Amino acid sequence: MSDILSLIGRNEILFSSDLSRHEAELSGLIAASRFLVIGGAGSIGQAVTREIFKRNPAVLHVVDISENNMVELVRDIRSTLGYIKGDFQTFAIDCGGVEFSALLKSGCGYDYILNLSALKHVRSEKDPFTLMRLLEVNVINTIKTTLQAREGGANKYFCVSTDKAANPVNLMGASKRIMEMFLMRASLEIPISTARFANVAFSDGSLLHGFNQRFAKRQPISAPNDVRRYFVTPQESGELCLMSCLLGENRDIFFPKLSEHLHLTTFSEIAVRYLAGLGFDAYECASEDEARDRAPELIAHKRWPCYFFASDTTGEKDFEEFFTKDEALDMRRFEGIGVIKNEPDFDDRKLRHFTDTIEAIRSKPVWDKLEIINLFNAMIPDFNHLETGKYLDARM
Repeated sequence: MSDILSLIGRNEILFSSDLSRHEAELSGLIAASRFLVIGGAGSIGQAVTREIFKRNPAVLHVVDISENNMVELVRDIRSTLGYIKGDFQTFAIDCGGVEFSALLKSGCGYDYILNLSALKHVRSEKDPFTLMRLLEVNVINTIKTTLQAREGGANKYFCVSTDKAANPVNLMGASKRIMEMFLMRASLEIPISTARFANVAFSDGSLLHGFNQRFAKRQPISAPNDVRRYFVTPQESGELCLMSCLLGENRDIFFPKLSEHLHLTTFSEIAVRYLAGLGFDAYECASEDEARDRAPELIAHKRWPCYFFASDTTGEKDFEEFFTKDEALDMRRFEGIGVIKNEPDFDDRKLRHFTDTIEAIRSKPVWDKLEIINLFNAMIPDFNHLETGKYLDARM
């Protein structure tokens, strides 16, 4: 973790004191409980699964549609943590499918269900088809699995959110904000908690993960030089989710306490540090074409071609925030974690309108992205969607 911390401009682990103070409680709960992790083969899901596994749960079942990532999860755990006495199994199935329903009915139920599945990329909002899939995963599947958790007698349901749900400017963040609305309704029937946090450094599909891919393939690195972001490590993401699930009260939203002065950094700054750690100087090119064309020449002389640019793509926010001015905060319970305290405040009419409209759109032979965006605007009246007509798929 120390290498990742230095890359993202930090030298301290965020939650060590809180984990130390609550370790006995966490370990005791885990050892006596049955866990189901949905989306457990993603970067955050794997981190949560590891945190549960190393505390010897009675049952730990993991669900994910990515068969290959699930194989790697098991290999990683066996190669580092080994084995436990409890029942550890993985299932390469979709939580929205009939196979998942059959799994839930086949056993003795779960005490804790953690939903880490998500479509997380802002680039997923570029077309109505991927956008509808984003809503299916982030909202519709959450509605289904909270109901299944309640019917199965679970003690608690956890679902990961995002900092982008606070005053969202992109459709991905707005989908998570809508998800939180549905969670408030579900909290009347089953205890719910969630977590908002920043970019997870080197998570699958992230720009930093792309640095690894570009380096392995000897390709140029491309990154914005004006987007400053908070980062947490994969392990910290798992720790935050675990503590929210086990220590959070009903409707609590956990988030990391981060200092703007100490922890905000740009992607281009990380790229320079990343390359230096591998023995290369970052060589800034004037264009994508120059970076591609000069890659063999520059790399041969221990200089790595980089294209740094000002961001102009849809959905990019100038700054990150974990809560809004209208949300009630508890900043005293934990040293490294803030907690948003929520009342069960939701508009049932709006929630019904959302599900009815999604069903109506999906029944049509042709889908219109504008119709979906209008639904977002109806759900979040002050939604400030930043549509520039440019998307990340048009970047290197």
